Amino acid sequence: MNPVYKAIQASERRRLSYADYMQLALYDERYGYYMGERAKIGKEGDFFTSSHASYVFGKLFASFFLRLVERNHVPPHICEFGGGDGKFARAVLNEWKEKSPDTYRKLTYTMIEISPKQRAKQLQTLGDVFEKVKQYKDIQEFRQRADSFSGIVFSNEFFDAFPVHVITKENGTLYELFVAVDGNELVEEKHPLENERIIEYLRERQLSLTDGQRLEVPLALKTFLLETAQFFRHCVMFTIDYGYTDEELQLPARRQGSLRGYHRHRLIANPLSHPGEMDITAHLQWDALRMYGEQAGWQCVSLLRQDRFLLAAGILQYLEEHDDENPFSEKARQNRAVRSLIMDEGMSAVFHVMIQQKGVNVHWDHIWVQREFLPFS
Repeated sequence: MNPVYKAIQASERRRLSYADYMQLALYDERYGYYMGERAKIGKEGDFFTSSHASYVFGKLFASFFLRLVERNHVPPHICEFGGGDGKFARAVLNEWKEKSPDTYRKLTYTMIEISPKQRAKQLQTLGDVFEKVKQYKDIQEFRQRADSFSGIVFSNEFFDAFPVHVITKENGTLYELFVAVDGNELVEEKHPLENERIIEYLRERQLSLTDGQRLEVPLALKTFLLETAQFFRHCVMFTIDYGYTDEELQLPARRQGSLRGYHRHRLIANPLSHPGEMDITAHLQWDALRMYGEQAGWQCVSLLRQDRFLLAAGILQYLEEHDDENPFSEKARQNRAVRSLIMDEGMSAVFHVMIQQKGVNVHWDHIWVQREFLPFS
């Protein structure tokens, strides 16, 4: 029996919070979406990420990371949350090895990936640079093996898959939404809000809902940041994801929340469809990451749209002049990839990059390559 249905039947009130539902649907060891054998990323999967658009993405970040290391802001250690199939790590490690053999010898690359299939795929993808990699299934296992971490922390579409609670407001009353069973179908139920942790979240975030509005409450994000506060010592953290600020949260387009499914590259509006067979995500609340990050000791440096970040970081250096008329040549493919990552209608337009630092004082003027592409502050 699917663990979602089993858990609902076993629960005292015959219902699950959305957070518990997502935890089972995505991460159950036997039935969870991320634990299954089927491909998740790429043409045969359910979604694409920027690192799959081209190795240029990883190469650019390698150069950016390397500047931080060569200026002695952080040691040559990288921790990637949600390493997936390892394509980003391979691009970073190969570029680093070519550009700075001396620091490459000291480099370590830690990959946090819950999926056994993806960890096995990383071994195949990384090839000879796998010697630099340490794999852990989650942050708890990493913390058991190491006293602390200092270096570069990176994630790409990691936090959007954290379980979230869902609430709504109707006729002035706040409700939490739950998952129940009606016949053989999963259905949504609402009950007056009782969860004190959700109430505390709304209070400390100073959030209020309008009638008819839905909101995801990322308690797991808050817990993750606060519980790892002592572990991450001297670091710069890069978080790439789709999300919104508190100001954007008030826009009419956000009234129905952002919890969605993705299946075979199609957006599924009902997150209760296909439990265990599709990805389920919620937009990252950037101001929550900023606020709880500050409580955990992280200082927010900037929040940039991904294309603006890539331009400021120097992606135009990867455009190459050539006379090759073959549209499938390596240089032609690389140029197309660069353009796809910075075009207004490309995927970078819907992603942002948040940079946070902790225990370091980076001179960012020396890190950016093309400052004219940074937004006005």
